[in-house]
Amino acid sequence: MPKKIAVLGSTGSIGTQTLDVVRATGCAEVVALTAHANIDLLEKQIHEFQPKTAVVTDETKAAELRARLALTNTQTTVWGGMEGMLAVVSMDEVACVVNAIVGNIGLQPTLQAIQSGKAIALANKETLVTSGQLVMDAAKAADVPILPIDSEHSAIHQCLRGNEGNRIRTLYLTASGGPFRTFTEAELQSVTLADALAHPNWSMGAKITIDSATMMNKGLEVIEAKWLFDVPADTITVLTHPQSVVHSMIEYEDGAVMAQMGEPDMRVPIQYALSYPARLPNPFPKTDFFARNTLTFEPPNRQLFPCLDMAYEALNAGGLMPTVLNGANEAAVALFLREEIRFLDIALLIESALSAYTDENELSVEAVLQTDAWARRFVRQRAETLRGGLF
Repeated sequence: MPKKIAVLGSTGSIGTQTLDVVRATGCAEVVALTAHANIDLLEKQIHEFQPKTAVVTDETKAAELRARLALTNTQTTVWGGMEGMLAVVSMDEVACVVNAIVGNIGLQPTLQAIQSGKAIALANKETLVTSGQLVMDAAKAADVPILPIDSEHSAIHQCLRGNEGNRIRTLYLTASGGPFRTFTEAELQSVTLADALAHPNWSMGAKITIDSATMMNKGLEVIEAKWLFDVPADTITVLTHPQSVVHSMIEYEDGAVMAQMGEPDMRVPIQYALSYPARLPNPFPKTDFFARNTLTFEPPNRQLFPCLDMAYEALNAGGLMPTVLNGANEAAVALFLREEIRFLDIALLIESALSAYTDENELSVEAVLQTDAWARRFVRQRAETLRGGLF
């Protein structure tokens, strides 16, 4: 019987690919869809999948969608705001919540879904970056599985199957290196928004694509991996792998290395999260190793891409420092996407926020939300100084 799912962020990159998987394999039944404001695409999804409920977090757009659907035969109920999001993940009909939201806004729905006993298919890495201890403790207490959708973490999850209890020597997260892997510092000075959005291998949303270009995406994944797999930071090593065929690897204490490989296609790890533990056939591209006959690995350039080390430092500092890192990054990337700062300013603003943060509140949902808001304000204010030439 198909798993009944709610897809949070159904109009984004991971959300639309999740619906591709459902469309292609029939492995799930869509009970609920949510979006922030893209009601044009959401309306099309509603007509195709006929979910019981849809949520639009922008209340004005929610009202507009209700008016549109009232003119059709669609029986979908439309809720609005964060309250609607929290209600939809608690619906009795939902067995699994696919959290495909980008940003720390995904934290509260994840915790609510866990408290409601729902399995979590997680693409929203910020949930674990800012609140890993809180989320994993809640999932353990509720006996709720968290199935990773990120290709790297899905790879590690798959490499662990059959090896539970064996000691991990090194957990390797692979990184494409993004579009600027071979650039010099001088070349990075003149990078444009269009350059940064041109990822060589993956089709992703704008924010994640920029994170890949700065290598912050890999830094966030290091933090996420620590919580998902309960390993210390010094066990996690990042490898640049330009072909993006080896999605990640585990070296066990006897020296054996297990790798998960495949085409750079997010639909495969999404499907595995939805069908786990079963594997189902699909029409997606398969790897031709005669065509892909060269796989290379190299260390990341930490000098040119300091965001990676900032993530390790925030993880080792603990407490709310990963929240500062994530909030500052989200704010800086938003400024870059609006072309209000330069590419290299992203790392400068994040580093400045990490250096300025001094509060030592205990980790809690309220503290995470307050610290996240502080980091965003700090970056926006510092960016004003930057634009004034005083930074």
